[in-house]
Amino acid sequence: MKATPLRQVTEKFGGKDKLLDAVVAAIVAVGGGEESKDDLRKRLRGVSNRKLVHLEAILGQVQARFGGRDKLVDAILVLQGRTKDADYRRAVSSCSPSRLLDLHRASERRSKRAKAA
Repeated sequence: MKATPLRQVTEKFGGKDKLLDAVVAAIVAVGGGEESKDDLRKRLRGVSNRKLVHLEAILGQVQARFGGRDKLVDAILVLQGRTKDADYRRAVSSCSPSRLLDLHRASERRSKRAKAA
C-alpha cells in the first residue's frame, strides 16, 4: 500500500521544511527561479505535500538526466530537428518542467518510430 503524502514527506525528508529546502534548491539548480529563494519558499509554503513531492521528483529527474532545463530544451529541439528555430525555442523554454519531460518523451518515441520505418 502506498504511503500518504505526509508520511512520504516525513520518511524521505524529515518534514515539510526540509522538503521545501530541497524543492527550492532543485528549482535553482535546474535554472527556473527568477524570484528570490525567500519569496519562492513563502509561495511554496502553502502548496500541498503531494504536489511538492511530485515537483521534487520531476526536478530531480530533469537534473539527473539532462543537467538542467536548458539542456533539456536543447535535447527536445535536436530530437524534433528544430535547433535553429528561435521562436520555437522561446516557446518551449516557457513550458513547465513536467511539460518539457513529456515533450522529450514524445519526441523520443516519434524519432524511434521514424527510424524503424
